Amino acid sequence: MLKVREIKAKSIIQRSKLNVNYVINPYVGCVHGCIYCYAQFMKRFTNHREPWGKFLDVKINAADLIPKNYDKFKNKSFCISSVTDPYQPAEKKYQLTRRILEKLIPFDPNLCLMTKSDLIIRDIDLLKRFKRCIIGVSLSLLNDLIRKKIEPFAPSITRRINTLEQLKKAGIKTFLFVSPLLPGLTDWKNIVEKTKNFVDEFWFENLNLYPNLRYNIFRWLKNYHPELESKYKEIYFTRNNYWDLIEKEIENYGKEKLLNFKIYFHKKSFYCLIKNDKGLKRFNF
Repeated sequence: MLKVREIKAKSIIQRSKLNVNYVINPYVGCVHGCIYCYAQFMKRFTNHREPWGKFLDVKINAADLIPKNYDKFKNKSFCISSVTDPYQPAEKKYQLTRRILEKLIPFDPNLCLMTKSDLIIRDIDLLKRFKRCIIGVSLSLLNDLIRKKIEPFAPSITRRINTLEQLKKAGIKTFLFVSPLLPGLTDWKNIVEKTKNFVDEFWFENLNLYPNLRYNIFRWLKNYHPELESKYKEIYFTRNNYWDLIEKEIENYGKEKLLNFKIYFHKKSFYCLIKNDKGLKRFNF
């Protein structure tokens, strides 16, 4: 059973160690129930006893914490969100993300927002008012039967792809976060081919088996994909170049197709390839 609490936060704009200046998380927790979610580490700081996916704290005063004097934050880069989904079902009732967006418009920020939900279509009117804005949808699979087992309460694949189409049609810059890349299951080339006409950038991230996620992942494999258990153990617990080869394959494919893409493989340097008049230029982070 989902436990929802309305709380009052002390602050809402946090400095970030990501590739942005600040992050905003309107909620604590996420109800999608993705078994690979790295944000489960948040329980160490929130003192929730409920399993990840079974609690949600709603920061009801989130928008009120956005300062009216925006000089400090003007022209800075913002990410919504880093450890929650800003458009999970509770957003339909509370509209925290919508109210935050309204308050951010005068900041003239460089805005990045990522979600799994088509609820974001509701706020296209606000997103179009940001001069620098990129909106992303995360997607790992094209098979909804598998998706329901690993992301049980997340929106369907069809809804997510339709979201990208609607955003692009509205003139909003889009990215598809192909994450996590699940060995033996993620057909990333097919994902790219199905979405390339309405996606401006592709971001790739490999599955990181954090210690607190290993039990969940291997239990899931044992129950639904036992044929992959030995493959995952080899990839993650022996010396091998599996992710180096995948990374190179993505890079070659991206160059061949002239894609704008970024690779966020764990324990590696991050980089992106951006198209210009002379072809592709590499930028390291």
